[in-house]
Amino acid sequence: METQSVISLDAMSGDRGAEVVVRAAMACLERNANLELILVGDRDEIDSLVRRIIGKESRLRIKGATEVVGMSESPADAIRKKKDSSMRVAINLVKEGVAEACVSAGNTGALMATAKFVLKMLPGIDRPAIIAELPALGGTVHMLDVGANTESDPQQLFQFAVMGSIVTSGMRNIDRPRVALLNIGVEDTKGHEAVRSAAGKLSQSGLNYVGFIEGNEIFVGKADVVVTDGFTGNIAVKTMEGTAGLISHYVKREFKKTVFTKLQALMAGPVLNSLAVEMDSRNHNGGSLVGLDGIVIKSHGGADSYAFEHAIETALVELRNQVPQQIRNLLEQESS
Repeated sequence: METQSVISLDAMSGDRGAEVVVRAAMACLERNANLELILVGDRDEIDSLVRRIIGKESRLRIKGATEVVGMSESPADAIRKKKDSSMRVAINLVKEGVAEACVSAGNTGALMATAKFVLKMLPGIDRPAIIAELPALGGTVHMLDVGANTESDPQQLFQFAVMGSIVTSGMRNIDRPRVALLNIGVEDTKGHEAVRSAAGKLSQSGLNYVGFIEGNEIFVGKADVVVTDGFTGNIAVKTMEGTAGLISHYVKREFKKTVFTKLQALMAGPVLNSLAVEMDSRNHNGGSLVGLDGIVIKSHGGADSYAFEHAIETALVELRNQVPQQIRNLLEQESS
């Protein structure tokens, strides 16, 4: 018999309020019979929403928290001054062993700092990184870091590669994911010293390292894991999101120009709808804060309930694949 998986949800920190989290919780509980959820935040507000939206559900609990970390709040203040925030309490539940993973749509910097402070890092990992799953030809591609660290040295890039390989293997059932380093060219002489040095380390590792990859190759299926620093990765991801929005705008504008193009839009409706579903960023919501001694998933702050569901499902997959333990084991193998 499969054991119950317990995940804590920071219900208060997202832009859209606790109702999004409650509706996402309901959907995930309906799909996963062995899942238990703990909603953390204002007890009265959450209880009212649960009664209205879900009703009685034995696999859902509420944990009270009296504070909320604001989106513009500094990480230091979140740790020092908001010890009873929904974010902190949700992470504490993982530390205490009450929950096995945590999901939050809160302030990224505060979440990262609080999770690192409470859960600590895995042995051999210098800094946590955010890994994101993105659409690509033939499936998806995982990229890290996408925002946790503005600068990374060669050893940290190597650690990102190890962690990315483990996460991608579990999420996509690939035995040896292809790992590439993001660079300004594919030649060995291209890029700054940190990237070139990291390439040397990866070439001598047991990972399936396939070399450098350029920005225009991220989504064409050449690699399963793309490794970069958080500054570059964050810009790359947001550029992709902006480009997708621009293309959508142009397509809609062209189809609305004349009666004839409107008729064409009706005929192309099924194709356009299918494309919209495939490109829907909500299907890829939920960035994992890898490197921590525990599982913490960062949802987009503006996520709706459908997107937040995916973040919960991401936590569930990492939990079932014991991602932190796998990272620990692989790092031990690489260092031996």
